[in-house]
Amino acid sequence: MDSLPNPLVIGHRGAPGYRPEHTDSSYRLAVALGADAVEPDLVASKDGVLVVRHENEISGTTDVAARAEFADRRTTKRVDGHELTGWFTEDFTWAELSTLTARERIPEVRTVSAGFDGTEGILRFADLVAVVRSASGAHRRPVGIVAEVKHADYFASIGLPLDRLLAEELAALGFGTDPDAEPLIVESFEQSVLMALQARRVQAEFVYLIERSGRPSDLVARLGDSAPSYADAMTDAGLAALALEVDAISVDKAMLIDLGDDGARPTDLVERAHAAGLRVYTWTLRPENRFLAPPFRDGADPAAVGRWLEEFVLVLSSGVDGFFVDQADLGVAARSAAGDRADHRDGGARPSDVGGSA
Repeated sequence: MDSLPNPLVIGHRGAPGYRPEHTDSSYRLAVALGADAVEPDLVASKDGVLVVRHENEISGTTDVAARAEFADRRTTKRVDGHELTGWFTEDFTWAELSTLTARERIPEVRTVSAGFDGTEGILRFADLVAVVRSASGAHRRPVGIVAEVKHADYFASIGLPLDRLLAEELAALGFGTDPDAEPLIVESFEQSVLMALQARRVQAEFVYLIERSGRPSDLVARLGDSAPSYADAMTDAGLAALALEVDAISVDKAMLIDLGDDGARPTDLVERAHAAGLRVYTWTLRPENRFLAPPFRDGADPAAVGRWLEEFVLVLSSGVDGFFVDQADLGVAARSAAGDRADHRDGGARPSDVGGSA
């Protein structure tokens, strides 16, 4: 992946700060705004097509609930230990899913994006690869894909193994065989699917996603209460063990920010992971108060833009190798500001010295 900058600016589901997530225009805009790579989340249809959606329950990001012909598909399921009611990709063929349109997930915060509701359909993974190749050619630079495999253990339990579907799709598309021209990263909260993809000889950087709390759903399904926690993986011994099996970890940004009495500062997680031989990514940097750590909020309106640049630069000062953003232009600006701050570190600048409210 030497062809990409460090740290990577990754368009989280495209550019959902400006367009509904996981749509053609959202991904193209992310690249136009400077994203080095874009992230699709992958689930499966009834007929085994890889679909680009954050969850297999799609009522929050499509118009499926308003479609009378699909009313009888509404159901309740248990996915990764959580009971969910709605409409699920695995109950539709791709031909049916392709008739749906996308909508903004959080319209009360992302009013601009919500203005594009209903204007675009949803994508297959094959469609996303075509978009990335087109955008890469248009901008004359490599653009990577960071594919997140969602609910792999659940899909395997219903006869839709995502490791096989993804391996076959990548082989058919030829994406990722040249890591400099078409960089590929595959990530999941379930390490078992990453191991399965490696066993299928998928050529990619493999990234284990880690929550602040809880236990991986695939291990809970196998081991119950004795399943190790995500916190266990964050010890020095846990990081060393992970380095034998994956290339990198990707963590909630809160795990990189220490909100002490004397102000916010980076934690030592990146330093310890690097020492173990792991690259580190983080998610998700967003500018609105609703998503910022308390010291970086500006006013009481959750939808208002806060002092995002201060938080972004603080996170980048931890030494992360890449970060997910909903607005790629803000990520590019933060990377530039963080570089400038590093160049002048002997001046004793603090995060609050970076004037970043917008």
